[in-house]
Amino acid sequence: MKLLLTSNGLANETIVKALHELIGRSFNKTKLAFIPTAANVEEGDKLWLIDDLTRCKNLGFAMVDIVDISALPKNFWQPRIEEADVLLFGGGNVFHLMYWLNKSSLSKLLPNLLEERVYIGISAGSMVCSKRILLSQSKRLYYEDIKGKHKGQRGLGFVNFQIRPHLNNQYFPKVRAENLKKLAKEIPEPIYALDDGMALKVVDERVEVVGEGEYLLFNSNI
Repeated sequence: MKLLLTSNGLANETIVKALHELIGRSFNKTKLAFIPTAANVEEGDKLWLIDDLTRCKNLGFAMVDIVDISALPKNFWQPRIEEADVLLFGGGNVFHLMYWLNKSSLSKLLPNLLEERVYIGISAGSMVCSKRILLSQSKRLYYEDIKGKHKGQRGLGFVNFQIRPHLNNQYFPKVRAENLKKLAKEIPEPIYALDDGMALKVVDERVEVVGEGEYLLFNSNI
């Protein structure tokens, strides 16, 4: 399984290079499906979502499709997902995204799909890859009110660590080293806290930190 788990998408050349290595061919021969479902319950300005799509456009992918798994029946979204070489799950509300991954049944299909495809996560799209998505921690770091549909805390289980995006981001003032250190004592899993210039390149069980920013790692000895 090949994953590129980012805080802020394809934000710099180092992360783009890591994606190119995972794909193994040029972008203009690669089809990408962008799944924006996590953003559906986020209010206000969506320029960040437009920026994510613009970066994909500027890289020159052969195709950039937008596939909202909460808005389309399975017989519409499944063939479009299967046509893509790269599946990019955008940012927003991690619990809403996980709800629709389960409700749509895409969560059951992903392990087989990812035998031949690359998964990219942005923020929430990265967080769902853990075995658990922790409601209490997310409330204390990101959300004052959990909007949209959510049920349970089980994630996709693709990785055995937690991801905390947006380290030191001005819009997420609680995602700071002192808070993360306290929260790390509550769970056994390692935690990667990534600023918006960083990502994790995962090939099977091998994890490599890539990017042009800063990151913190907690519980690494567990």
